[in-house]
Amino acid sequence: MRDPRAELVRIDSHGQAHPIGNVASQRLRSREGTHRVLPAPAHMLFMRRVAADGLRSDADGPTVRLAGEITSTGALCDIVALLGQAAWRGELIVLDGDHARSIFFDQGNVVGASTNVESERIGSILYKFGAIDAATRDRVVGAQAGGKRFGEVLVDFGVLPQEKLYQYMAKQVAEILFGVLSVADGTFGFLDGFDDARLVVRHTVGAGIALMDAVTRMDEVRFFRQKIPSAEHVPVRTEPGVVPEDLAAIYAGIDGVTSIAELGRRTGVGEFETIKAVYALVQAHRVAIHPPHVSGGPSSIVAAANAALGSIFAAVGARGAELTANLASFAVGAGVYDILLRGAGPTSEGSFDVDKVVENSVLVAGGSDPVHVLRQMLHEYVSFALFSAGAMLGSGAESEAARQVAPMLAVLRPVG
Repeated sequence: MRDPRAELVRIDSHGQAHPIGNVASQRLRSREGTHRVLPAPAHMLFMRRVAADGLRSDADGPTVRLAGEITSTGALCDIVALLGQAAWRGELIVLDGDHARSIFFDQGNVVGASTNVESERIGSILYKFGAIDAATRDRVVGAQAGGKRFGEVLVDFGVLPQEKLYQYMAKQVAEILFGVLSVADGTFGFLDGFDDARLVVRHTVGAGIALMDAVTRMDEVRFFRQKIPSAEHVPVRTEPGVVPEDLAAIYAGIDGVTSIAELGRRTGVGEFETIKAVYALVQAHRVAIHPPHVSGGPSSIVAAANAALGSIFAAVGARGAELTANLASFAVGAGVYDILLRGAGPTSEGSFDVDKVVENSVLVAGGSDPVHVLRQMLHEYVSFALFSAGAMLGSGAESEAARQVAPMLAVLRPVG
Protein backbone atom coordinates (compact mmCIF):
# COMPACT_ATOMS: atom_id res chain seq x y z
CA MET A 1 0.00 0.00 0.00
CA ARG A 2 2.01 3.00 -1.19
CA ASP A 3 1.49 6.59 -0.10
CA PRO A 4 1.10 8.76 -3.23
CA ARG A 5 2.62 11.69 -1.30
CA ALA A 6 5.93 9.82 -1.22
CA GLU A 7 6.10 10.19 -5.00
CA LEU A 8 5.62 13.97 -5.10
CA VAL A 9 8.04 16.38 -6.80
CA ARG A 10 7.65 20.18 -6.80
CA ILE A 11 8.88 22.20 -9.78
CA ASP A 12 9.44 25.86 -8.91
CA SER A 13 9.09 28.91 -11.12
CA HIS A 14 12.73 28.60 -12.18
CA GLY A 15 12.19 25.06 -13.52
CA GLN A 16 14.10 23.39 -10.72
CA ALA A 17 12.72 20.08 -9.44
CA HIS A 18 12.54 19.45 -5.70
CA PRO A 19 11.57 15.93 -4.56
CA ILE A 20 9.14 16.08 -1.65
CA GLY A 21 8.70 12.37 -0.95
CA ASN A 22 11.37 9.76 -0.31
CA VAL A 23 10.24 7.60 -3.23
CA ALA A 24 10.47 10.56 -5.61
CA SER A 25 13.96 11.31 -4.31
CA GLN A 26 15.10 7.72 -4.84
CA ARG A 27 13.72 7.62 -8.38
CA LEU A 28 15.39 10.88 -9.36
CA ARG A 29 18.75 9.81 -7.90
CA SER A 30 18.62 6.56 -9.87
CA ARG A 31 18.24 8.57 -13.07
CA GLU A 32 21.32 10.72 -12.72
CA GLY A 33 22.46 12.03 -16.11
CA THR A 34 21.31 14.21 -18.98
CA HIS A 35 17.67 14.04 -20.02
CA ARG A 36 15.65 15.69 -22.74
CA VAL A 37 12.29 17.18 -21.73
CA LEU A 38 9.96 16.11 -24.53
CA PRO A 39 6.76 17.95 -25.49
CA ALA A 40 3.83 16.71 -23.40
CA PRO A 41 0.36 17.77 -22.27
CA ALA A 42 0.35 20.51 -19.64
CA HIS A 43 -0.45 18.10 -16.81
CA MET A 44 2.40 15.69 -17.64
CA LEU A 45 6.20 15.67 -17.75
CA PHE A 46 7.92 13.31 -20.19
CA MET A 47 11.71 13.00 -20.20
CA ARG A 48 14.17 10.52 -21.65
CA ARG A 49 17.90 9.99 -21.18
CA VAL A 50 20.12 11.35 -23.96
CA ALA A 51 23.76 12.24 -24.58
CA ALA A 52 25.16 15.65 -23.65
CA ASP A 53 24.46 16.91 -27.18
CA GLY A 54 20.76 16.19 -26.73
CA LEU A 55 20.67 13.43 -29.33
CA ARG A 56 19.50 9.95 -28.43
CA SER A 57 21.32 6.75 -29.32
CA ASP A 58 20.75 3.04 -28.75
CA ALA A 59 22.99 3.28 -25.70
CA ASP A 60 20.44 5.59 -24.07
CA GLY A 61 17.71 2.95 -24.15
CA PRO A 62 15.04 1.82 -26.59
CA THR A 63 12.43 4.08 -28.14
CA VAL A 64 9.17 4.42 -26.20
CA ARG A 65 6.35 3.70 -28.66
CA LEU A 66 3.49 3.75 -26.15
CA ALA A 67 3.18 4.89 -22.54
CA GLY A 68 0.43 5.80 -20.14
CA GLU A 69 -1.32 5.52 -16.80
CA ILE A 70 -3.30 2.55 -15.49
CA THR A 71 -6.31 3.58 -13.43
CA SER A 72 -8.51 0.47 -13.42
CA THR A 73 -8.28 -3.30 -13.60
CA GLY A 74 -8.27 -4.53 -17.18
CA ALA A 75 -7.17 -1.17 -18.57
CA LEU A 76 -4.34 -2.83 -20.51
CA CYS A 77 -6.59 -5.22 -22.43
CA ASP A 78 -6.87 -2.78 -25.34
CA ILE A 79 -3.11 -2.19 -25.31
CA VAL A 80 -2.34 -5.92 -25.50
CA ALA A 81 -4.89 -6.29 -28.31
CA LEU A 82 -3.29 -3.39 -30.20
CA LEU A 83 0.20 -4.83 -29.83
CA GLY A 84 -1.00 -8.17 -31.16
CA GLN A 85 -2.80 -6.64 -34.14
CA ALA A 86 0.04 -4.24 -35.00
CA ALA A 87 2.54 -7.13 -34.87
CA TRP A 88 5.12 -4.90 -33.20
CA ARG A 89 8.26 -6.36 -31.69
CA GLY A 90 9.07 -5.02 -28.26
CA GLU A 91 8.64 -5.13 -24.50
CA LEU A 92 5.55 -4.05 -22.58
CA ILE A 93 6.71 -2.95 -19.12
CA VAL A 94 4.06 -2.59 -16.41
CA LEU A 95 4.96 -0.95 -13.09
CA ASP A 96 2.76 -1.20 -10.01
CA GLY A 97 4.50 0.20 -6.93
CA ASP A 98 7.49 -2.08 -6.33
CA HIS A 99 6.14 -4.69 -8.76
CA ALA A 100 7.58 -4.81 -12.28
CA ARG A 101 6.39 -7.12 -15.05
CA SER A 102 7.39 -7.39 -18.71
CA ILE A 103 5.61 -9.09 -21.61
CA PHE A 104 7.61 -9.58 -24.81
CA PHE A 105 5.83 -9.36 -28.19
CA ASP A 106 7.02 -10.41 -31.63
CA GLN A 107 4.98 -10.52 -34.85
CA GLY A 108 1.62 -10.59 -33.07
CA ASN A 109 2.70 -13.22 -30.55
CA VAL A 110 3.53 -13.22 -26.86
CA VAL A 111 6.96 -14.87 -26.76
CA GLY A 112 8.01 -14.48 -23.14
CA ALA A 113 7.60 -12.67 -19.84
CA SER A 114 9.51 -11.66 -16.73
CA THR A 115 8.49 -10.53 -13.25
CA ASN A 116 9.82 -9.53 -9.85
CA VAL A 117 6.54 -10.52 -8.15
CA GLU A 118 7.39 -13.41 -5.83
CA SER A 119 4.11 -15.28 -6.39
CA GLU A 120 4.78 -15.27 -10.17
CA ARG A 121 8.37 -16.52 -10.10
CA ILE A 122 8.95 -19.99 -11.48
CA GLY A 123 9.57 -21.50 -8.03
CA SER A 124 6.19 -20.25 -6.81
CA ILE A 125 4.46 -21.45 -9.99
CA LEU A 126 5.93 -24.94 -9.60
CA TYR A 127 4.83 -24.98 -5.96
CA LYS A 128 1.28 -23.80 -6.76
CA PHE A 129 0.88 -26.56 -9.31
CA GLY A 130 2.28 -29.22 -6.99
CA ALA A 131 5.40 -29.91 -9.09
CA ILE A 132 7.65 -29.29 -6.06
CA ASP A 133 7.07 -29.00 -2.33
CA ALA A 134 8.08 -26.08 -0.09
CA ALA A 135 11.21 -27.85 1.16
CA THR A 136 12.48 -28.40 -2.40
CA ARG A 137 11.73 -24.81 -3.32
CA ASP A 138 13.74 -23.53 -0.35
CA ARG A 139 16.60 -25.96 -1.06
CA VAL A 140 16.87 -24.78 -4.66
CA VAL A 141 16.80 -21.12 -3.64
CA GLY A 142 19.61 -21.80 -1.19
CA ALA A 143 21.66 -23.47 -3.92
CA GLN A 144 21.38 -20.64 -6.46
CA ALA A 145 25.06 -19.77 -6.31
CA GLY A 146 26.97 -18.11 -9.14
CA GLY A 147 23.88 -16.52 -10.66
CA LYS A 148 22.24 -19.78 -11.72
CA ARG A 149 18.54 -19.61 -12.47
CA PHE A 150 16.01 -21.49 -10.36
CA GLY A 151 15.10 -23.82 -13.24
CA GLU A 152 18.72 -24.68 -13.97
CA VAL A 153 19.34 -25.73 -10.37
CA LEU A 154 16.11 -27.71 -10.34
CA VAL A 155 17.16 -29.68 -13.43
CA ASP A 156 20.67 -30.18 -11.99
CA PHE A 157 19.10 -31.68 -8.86
CA GLY A 158 17.10 -34.08 -11.03
CA VAL A 159 13.81 -32.88 -9.56
CA LEU A 160 12.25 -32.11 -12.95
CA PRO A 161 13.29 -32.96 -16.52
CA GLN A 162 13.78 -30.04 -18.88
CA GLU A 163 10.65 -30.79 -20.89
CA LYS A 164 8.46 -30.59 -17.76
CA LEU A 165 10.12 -27.35 -16.67
CA TYR A 166 9.44 -25.93 -20.14
CA GLN A 167 5.73 -26.69 -19.77
CA TYR A 168 5.53 -24.97 -16.39
CA MET A 169 7.35 -21.93 -17.74
CA ALA A 170 4.54 -21.58 -20.28
CA LYS A 171 2.11 -21.50 -17.34
CA GLN A 172 4.29 -18.81 -15.77
CA VAL A 173 3.92 -16.58 -18.85
CA ALA A 174 0.12 -16.91 -18.56
CA GLU A 175 0.27 -16.03 -14.84
CA ILE A 176 2.37 -12.93 -15.51
CA LEU A 177 0.01 -11.75 -18.26
CA PHE A 178 -2.92 -12.26 -15.88
CA GLY A 179 -1.03 -10.19 -13.30
CA VAL A 180 -0.43 -7.44 -15.88
CA LEU A 181 -4.12 -7.20 -16.75
CA SER A 182 -5.09 -7.23 -13.06
CA VAL A 183 -3.09 -4.09 -12.23
CA ALA A 184 -5.49 -1.33 -11.17
CA ASP A 185 -3.06 1.50 -10.43
CA GLY A 186 0.28 1.95 -12.19
CA THR A 187 2.02 2.89 -15.41
CA PHE A 188 3.03 1.12 -18.60
CA GLY A 189 5.41 1.63 -21.48
CA PHE A 190 6.01 -0.25 -24.70
CA LEU A 191 9.69 -0.19 -25.70
CA ASP A 192 10.72 -0.83 -29.28
CA GLY A 193 12.58 -4.13 -29.71
CA PHE A 194 14.38 -6.31 -27.15
CA ASP A 195 17.45 -8.50 -26.82
CA ASP A 196 16.51 -12.17 -27.34
CA ALA A 197 19.06 -13.10 -24.68
CA ARG A 198 16.66 -11.67 -22.09
CA LEU A 199 14.19 -14.50 -22.78
CA VAL A 200 14.90 -17.36 -20.41
CA VAL A 201 12.86 -19.54 -22.74
CA ARG A 202 10.82 -18.69 -25.80
CA HIS A 203 7.13 -19.64 -25.83
CA THR A 204 5.03 -18.50 -28.77
CA VAL A 205 1.30 -17.96 -28.34
CA GLY A 206 -0.92 -15.59 -30.30
CA ALA A 207 -1.48 -12.35 -28.39
CA GLY A 208 -5.21 -12.54 -29.13
CA ILE A 209 -5.49 -16.07 -27.74
CA ALA A 210 -3.43 -15.21 -24.65
CA LEU A 211 -5.56 -12.10 -24.07
CA MET A 212 -8.82 -14.01 -24.44
CA ASP A 213 -7.69 -16.66 -21.94
CA ALA A 214 -6.63 -14.01 -19.40
CA VAL A 215 -9.82 -11.94 -19.76
CA THR A 216 -11.99 -15.05 -19.46
CA ARG A 217 -10.15 -15.96 -16.29
CA MET A 218 -10.61 -12.44 -14.86
CA ASP A 219 -14.35 -12.60 -15.48
CA GLU A 220 -14.64 -16.08 -14.01
CA VAL A 221 -12.63 -15.16 -10.91
CA ARG A 222 -14.98 -12.25 -10.18
CA PHE A 223 -17.93 -14.58 -10.67
CA PHE A 224 -16.48 -17.36 -8.49
CA ARG A 225 -15.64 -14.95 -5.64
CA GLN A 226 -19.35 -14.64 -4.91
CA LYS A 227 -19.27 -18.20 -3.55
CA ILE A 228 -15.54 -18.74 -2.90
CA PRO A 229 -13.94 -15.66 -1.32
CA SER A 230 -10.38 -16.99 -1.37
CA ALA A 231 -8.20 -20.00 -2.13
CA GLU A 232 -7.63 -20.41 1.61
CA HIS A 233 -11.29 -21.36 2.14
CA VAL A 234 -12.05 -25.03 2.73
CA PRO A 235 -14.49 -27.09 0.61
CA VAL A 236 -16.56 -29.59 2.60
CA ARG A 237 -18.70 -32.39 1.12
CA THR A 238 -22.44 -32.10 1.72
CA GLU A 239 -24.96 -34.27 -0.10
CA PRO A 240 -23.55 -37.58 -1.40
CA GLY A 241 -24.06 -38.40 -5.02
CA VAL A 242 -22.49 -38.92 -8.40
CA VAL A 243 -20.31 -36.10 -9.73
CA PRO A 244 -19.27 -35.50 -13.37
CA GLU A 245 -16.12 -37.32 -14.46
CA ASP A 246 -14.17 -34.08 -15.02
CA LEU A 247 -14.77 -33.10 -11.37
CA ALA A 248 -14.10 -36.51 -9.85
CA ALA A 249 -10.40 -35.96 -9.06
CA ILE A 250 -11.06 -32.69 -7.23
CA TYR A 251 -14.07 -34.15 -5.42
CA ALA A 252 -12.03 -37.16 -4.29
CA GLY A 253 -9.49 -34.85 -2.65
CA ILE A 254 -12.04 -32.89 -0.62
CA ASP A 255 -11.74 -33.98 3.01
CA GLY A 256 -13.17 -31.00 4.89
CA VAL A 257 -9.69 -29.96 6.06
CA THR A 258 -7.67 -29.18 2.94
CA SER A 259 -7.88 -25.65 1.54
CA ILE A 260 -8.55 -24.98 -2.13
CA ALA A 261 -4.97 -23.79 -2.63
CA GLU A 262 -3.56 -26.98 -1.11
CA LEU A 263 -6.03 -29.10 -3.08
CA GLY A 264 -4.76 -27.44 -6.26
CA ARG A 265 -1.20 -28.37 -5.32
CA ARG A 266 -2.09 -31.98 -4.47
CA THR A 267 -4.00 -32.57 -7.70
CA GLY A 268 -1.48 -30.64 -9.80
CA VAL A 269 -4.11 -28.54 -11.60
CA GLY A 270 -3.36 -25.29 -9.80
CA GLU A 271 -5.41 -22.80 -7.85
CA PHE A 272 -7.65 -21.37 -10.58
CA GLU A 273 -8.78 -24.68 -12.08
CA THR A 274 -9.47 -25.99 -8.58
CA ILE A 275 -11.63 -22.95 -7.74
CA LYS A 276 -13.48 -23.49 -11.02
CA ALA A 277 -14.15 -27.16 -10.21
CA VAL A 278 -15.15 -26.46 -6.61
CA TYR A 279 -17.56 -23.76 -7.78
CA ALA A 280 -19.24 -26.30 -10.07
CA LEU A 281 -19.52 -28.71 -7.12
CA VAL A 282 -21.05 -25.95 -4.98
CA GLN A 283 -23.61 -25.26 -7.70
CA ALA A 284 -24.41 -28.98 -7.82
CA HIS A 285 -24.97 -28.97 -4.02
CA ARG A 286 -22.19 -31.53 -3.50
CA VAL A 287 -19.88 -29.13 -1.64
CA ALA A 288 -20.15 -26.23 0.81
CA ILE A 289 -17.48 -23.59 1.46
CA HIS A 290 -16.16 -23.09 4.99
CA PRO A 291 -13.86 -20.31 6.31
CA PRO A 292 -10.10 -20.99 6.41
CA HIS A 293 -8.62 -23.03 9.24
CA VAL A 294 -6.35 -20.77 11.26
CA SER A 295 -3.63 -22.13 13.52
CA GLY A 296 -2.79 -18.79 15.10
CA GLY A 297 0.61 -18.40 13.41
CA PRO A 298 1.45 -15.19 11.55
CA SER A 299 0.98 -16.67 8.06
CA SER A 300 -2.46 -18.00 8.91
CA ILE A 301 -3.49 -14.63 10.37
CA VAL A 302 -2.61 -12.84 7.13
CA ALA A 303 -4.40 -15.60 5.19
CA ALA A 304 -7.52 -15.00 7.30
CA ALA A 305 -7.33 -11.28 6.54
CA ASN A 306 -6.95 -12.03 2.83
CA ALA A 307 -9.97 -14.30 2.95
CA ALA A 308 -12.03 -11.59 4.63
CA LEU A 309 -10.91 -8.96 2.14
CA GLY A 310 -11.65 -11.29 -0.77
CA SER A 311 -15.18 -11.74 0.53
CA ILE A 312 -15.67 -7.98 0.98
CA PHE A 313 -14.33 -7.14 -2.48
CA ALA A 314 -16.54 -9.81 -4.02
CA ALA A 315 -19.53 -8.18 -2.35
CA VAL A 316 -18.82 -4.68 -3.74
CA GLY A 317 -18.14 -6.06 -7.23
CA ALA A 318 -17.46 -3.34 -9.80
CA ARG A 319 -16.83 -0.77 -7.06
CA GLY A 320 -13.66 -2.53 -5.98
CA ALA A 321 -11.45 0.34 -7.18
CA GLU A 322 -13.40 2.74 -4.96
CA LEU A 323 -12.95 0.44 -1.97
CA THR A 324 -9.22 0.18 -2.75
CA ALA A 325 -8.94 3.98 -2.74
CA ASN A 326 -10.77 4.22 0.60
CA LEU A 327 -8.46 1.63 2.14
CA ALA A 328 -5.40 3.43 0.79
CA SER A 329 -6.55 6.65 2.47
CA PHE A 330 -7.21 4.77 5.70
CA ALA A 331 -3.74 3.17 5.62
CA VAL A 332 -2.03 6.50 4.97
CA GLY A 333 -3.95 8.19 7.77
CA ALA A 334 -3.07 5.45 10.27
CA GLY A 335 0.63 5.99 9.62
CA VAL A 336 2.10 2.51 10.21
CA TYR A 337 0.43 0.43 7.51
CA ASP A 338 2.93 1.70 4.94
CA ILE A 339 5.59 -0.41 6.68
CA LEU A 340 3.40 -3.45 7.32
CA LEU A 341 2.11 -3.59 3.74
CA ARG A 342 5.22 -2.38 1.92
CA GLY A 343 5.83 -4.39 -1.24
CA ALA A 344 2.93 -6.72 -0.39
CA GLY A 345 0.18 -5.44 -2.67
CA PRO A 346 -2.75 -5.20 -2.60
CA THR A 347 -4.11 -7.16 -5.57
CA SER A 348 -7.26 -6.04 -7.35
CA GLU A 349 -9.15 -8.30 -4.93
CA GLY A 350 -7.68 -6.55 -1.90
CA SER A 351 -5.37 -9.35 -0.74
CA PHE A 352 -1.69 -9.13 0.23
CA ASP A 353 1.44 -11.25 -0.20
CA VAL A 354 1.43 -13.38 2.98
CA ASP A 355 5.20 -13.85 3.31
CA LYS A 356 5.92 -10.16 2.75
CA VAL A 357 3.41 -8.98 5.37
CA VAL A 358 4.78 -11.49 7.88
CA GLU A 359 8.31 -10.26 7.18
CA ASN A 360 7.26 -6.62 7.56
CA SER A 361 5.38 -7.33 10.80
CA VAL A 362 8.68 -8.02 12.58
CA LEU A 363 9.85 -4.50 11.70
CA VAL A 364 6.56 -2.96 12.85
CA ALA A 365 6.61 -4.94 16.10
CA GLY A 366 10.07 -3.62 16.98
CA GLY A 367 10.75 -6.35 19.51
CA SER A 368 7.13 -6.87 20.55
CA ASP A 369 5.06 -9.91 19.58
CA PRO A 370 4.55 -9.80 15.77
CA VAL A 371 1.45 -12.02 16.04
CA HIS A 372 -0.25 -9.53 18.35
CA VAL A 373 0.70 -6.66 16.01
CA LEU A 374 -0.70 -8.53 13.02
CA ARG A 375 -3.96 -9.33 14.77
CA GLN A 376 -4.43 -5.76 15.92
CA MET A 377 -3.57 -4.04 12.65
CA LEU A 378 -5.29 -6.47 10.30
CA HIS A 379 -8.42 -6.62 12.45
CA GLU A 380 -8.66 -2.83 12.24
CA TYR A 381 -7.92 -2.84 8.51
CA VAL A 382 -10.55 -5.49 7.69
CA SER A 383 -13.07 -3.81 10.00
CA PHE A 384 -12.64 -0.55 8.10
CA ALA A 385 -12.95 -2.41 4.78
CA LEU A 386 -16.29 -3.84 5.95
CA PHE A 387 -17.42 -0.41 7.20
CA SER A 388 -16.44 1.24 3.90
CA ALA A 389 -18.15 -1.47 1.85
CA GLY A 390 -21.29 -1.02 3.91
CA ALA A 391 -21.75 2.44 2.43
CA MET A 392 -21.76 0.92 -1.07
CA LEU A 393 -24.17 -1.94 -0.33
CA GLY A 394 -27.83 -2.08 0.56
CA SER A 395 -28.72 -3.20 4.06
CA GLY A 396 -29.38 -6.78 2.97
CA ALA A 397 -26.09 -7.12 1.08
CA GLU A 398 -24.21 -5.43 3.93
CA SER A 399 -25.62 -7.90 6.46
CA GLU A 400 -24.68 -10.85 4.25
CA ALA A 401 -21.14 -9.52 3.80
CA ALA A 402 -20.81 -9.04 7.56
CA ARG A 403 -22.04 -12.59 8.16
CA GLN A 404 -19.44 -14.05 5.79
CA VAL A 405 -16.61 -11.99 7.26
CA ALA A 406 -17.51 -12.57 10.93
CA PRO A 407 -15.55 -15.87 11.31
CA MET A 408 -12.38 -14.27 9.90
CA LEU A 409 -12.76 -11.17 12.07
CA ALA A 410 -13.08 -13.46 15.09
CA VAL A 411 -9.74 -15.03 14.16
CA LEU A 412 -8.10 -11.61 13.77
CA ARG A 413 -9.49 -10.14 16.98
CA PRO A 414 -6.55 -9.27 19.31
CA VAL A 415 -6.18 -11.46 22.38
CA GLY A 416 -5.79 -9.77 25.77
